[in-house]
Amino acid sequence: MKPIVLLSGPPGAGKTTVAKELVKISQGSVAYIEGDKFWSFFVKGWEGAGTRTNFRTIMRSVTATAIPYALNGYETIVDFSIPPRFLETALKMANFREVPLHYAVIRPDQHICARRASSREEGPIKDYAHLEEFYASFDPVQKYIIYDNEGDAATIAGHIREGLDEGIFKVEGSA
Repeated sequence: MKPIVLLSGPPGAGKTTVAKELVKISQGSVAYIEGDKFWSFFVKGWEGAGTRTNFRTIMRSVTATAIPYALNGYETIVDFSIPPRFLETALKMANFREVPLHYAVIRPDQHICARRASSREEGPIKDYAHLEEFYASFDPVQKYIIYDNEGDAATIAGHIREGLDEGIFKVEGSA
C-alpha cells in the first residue's frame, strides 16, 4: 500500500505543473489524478447545486478515486485546490482503508497566483479578488506549505519529494 498525496494550493499556485514534475522524479508506481478534470463530470443540473456544493463533491470524489490506486501499490498524487477544512474528511476516508495521507501545499505570494490564474488555458480567473479568503484559508497549515516565489516546477517538486520521503507532509493521525 502506498500513500495518497494531496497536492494543494490556491488557484494559480502551479500545482499541475509541479505535479507533472513530481511524477517524473517519483520512484515506483505512481497514479496521477487531476482534480480539475472532475468539473467536466457535471453535465446537467449542476448550476442549481452551487459552486461550494460541487467543489465539496469533487474533493470527496478525487479522494475516493485515489484510494483503490493506493491500495494497489500506487503512490497517488491528487492535484486539486483542497483547503485545510477538508483534511478531516479526507483523513477519515483514507484511514477507513488504512491508507496513509500526505498533504503538501504550494503557495507563492497571492499576486503571483493571481497573475498565473488569469492566464490559465482552461478557465482563466480574471477576478482573483474573490479568492482572497480562499487563499488565506491555507494559513492554519503552515507545516504543510511550501513558499516559493522563484523556484521552477522541478525544484519545487524536488522539495516536495524530499518532504514526502522524510514524512514531513504526512497528515497527523494518518494510517
